[in-house]
Amino acid sequence: MSDAADPLSGLPPVLHRDERIIVLDKPAGLLSVPGIGPEKADCLAKRVAEAFEGARIVHRLDRDTSGVIVMAFDAEAHRELSRQFHDREVEKVYIAVVAGVVNNDAGVVDLPMRKDLEDPPRQVIDHVHGRPAITEWRVIKRQSDRTRLELRPLTGRSHQLRLHLKEMGHPILGDDLYAPPEVLAMADRLLLHAYSLTIVHPTTAELMTFKSPTPF
Repeated sequence: MSDAADPLSGLPPVLHRDERIIVLDKPAGLLSVPGIGPEKADCLAKRVAEAFEGARIVHRLDRDTSGVIVMAFDAEAHRELSRQFHDREVEKVYIAVVAGVVNNDAGVVDLPMRKDLEDPPRQVIDHVHGRPAITEWRVIKRQSDRTRLELRPLTGRSHQLRLHLKEMGHPILGDDLYAPPEVLAMADRLLLHAYSLTIVHPTTAELMTFKSPTPF
């Protein structure tokens, strides 16, 4: 089959596809949904919808975050998966490399968040008006100037992991929004990867886990 006739041509690697869902390994640098302006029209949602009519986004990853993302092929599957995300029934695991040596082996960040209305798209911690945001973390490996962490967000706020790690005093390497210049310069991309995603299949009710190897 030629590339022109192959619906997977132009898509990131497909981890799973059936009649209801498609799971992809999104690369860093690709938007999940269109941004503002024609230069930000290209995105994962657009590419998949062009390949498979009716495909729709269920959740998002930041442009500079890589890893596992699921989309639905029909409205019913979209509703069920969206409900799972809303009701916190999915399990998400991320890998990040942060600046400095994290001393404790594991912990929880529980800091409410909201949009920074004066400096979008940044988010800020706000104990009065913020929405609940909880992140579990554990150390995978320590090096002299950085630490590799496993992260489990129990909520799904925009930039949650990036802001929570900054508030811990350990911003993610390569983070152009929350890291100081010297930490931004320590990597050529944001070192944040959606390593695994566990959902319940909308047809079979089977618990399914999809994984993508960490590219850094």
